[in-house]
Amino acid sequence: MGGRANDQCYFNFRQLRQRKGIFDNIDWVIIALYFTLVLIGWLNIYAAVYNESHRSIFDITQNYGRQLIWITTSLIIIFTILMIDAKFYNAFSIPLYIISVFLLVVVLFLGKEVAGARSWFQLGSFAFQPSELAKVTTALALARYVSSSSFNIKKKKAKIYIALLIGAPMILIYLQNDTGSALVYFSFLLVLFREGLSGKIMITGVIIIMLSVIALLVNKFIITGFLALIIIFTIMIIRRRKAIVIKLIGLFIVATGFVFSVEYAFENILEPHQQTRVNVLLGKEVDLRGAGYNVNQSKIAIGSGGFTGKGFLNGTQTKYDFVPEQSTDFIFCTVGEEWGFLGSLVVIALYIGLLLRIIMIAERQRSIFSRIYGYGVASIFFFHFAINIGMTIGLAPVIGIPLPFLSYGGSSLWAFTILLFILIRLDESRQELV
Repeated sequence: MGGRANDQCYFNFRQLRQRKGIFDNIDWVIIALYFTLVLIGWLNIYAAVYNESHRSIFDITQNYGRQLIWITTSLIIIFTILMIDAKFYNAFSIPLYIISVFLLVVVLFLGKEVAGARSWFQLGSFAFQPSELAKVTTALALARYVSSSSFNIKKKKAKIYIALLIGAPMILIYLQNDTGSALVYFSFLLVLFREGLSGKIMITGVIIIMLSVIALLVNKFIITGFLALIIIFTIMIIRRRKAIVIKLIGLFIVATGFVFSVEYAFENILEPHQQTRVNVLLGKEVDLRGAGYNVNQSKIAIGSGGFTGKGFLNGTQTKYDFVPEQSTDFIFCTVGEEWGFLGSLVVIALYIGLLLRIIMIAERQRSIFSRIYGYGVASIFFFHFAINIGMTIGLAPVIGIPLPFLSYGGSSLWAFTILLFILIRLDESRQELV
């Protein structure tokens, strides 16, 4: 008995020696990327809203001073996340998701309206956007469900449950008139493809998007005629296979119906300002004083930066407020103007490095839950990164979503920090989690 007790004591002591602290297995590369992007964001917020009468970057009456407060509080959040047992995030994922959905319902009635969206809780001088937190909890809840032993992505029941899980916060955020944040939830489809969802769905989605764009640009009868020619040509090749011929005819009928419904949906579902933004993006309208103003000024600012930029605090487009929302949604134009092509390339490289590191971390997990959550993090970051930069250079519609870690705002910085550091905590304990 004494020998076994001694062996057990030795085993526990050895474990204690092997695990000196929570920082032993931390991925310092991804932490370095995080702090680099946060620092770049803070400096560019300072440049974007620089005020000669408030030169101190620590002035909390200005956005850059307030951003420092959010950065400081993020350090507390980081430490708290790393101190919590990694198993907590799996065990409490569903309750946290339910709480976030509840907050999304409450904000519809008690929230403060900002820029036409009722999506903020205002507590004195502090404002909080629950839709940012909902991204984190949805990623956790999705990971919990998909990693369960009973889950089978090929079953209809599983697909319905996933649709409800993702759709509930998405619809509630859309009802807040925050379309940009609602669209982020489509990024979770990338997680499902990694876990075995048929590629046919992605191909169908791409075809739908292409048909929608073409239907807004080309006469519907011309499109229908072109589709008919494709179907007839295909039927002539495989005419002996009656089952396929019937499917092709059915596909033609569905595609034709969809083409004729696009214009109706465009005019009756989208808000007038959203219609204008899409038309400007597609080149159907030129509205440099209205809906196209932001993007046009953003492109001027980025283009004026040239190869090496005008230098820190020397951006004229930025300094004279030509670009609206220049510290939030259009923060990247400050990077382009003051740091030029080289600076923009460095920032983009940092984001690509962050995404690749997240995917690498996700793939090395022993826990299915951790892997799925990792891909959820990568998907959300990729959507924000691609769409935000795309809209500043005129390649994507302006939908109003922040650039992770660079855009001004406490809610978004906290949410992205929580999203990333939960993954870091799970990765730190990957040898313990199965």
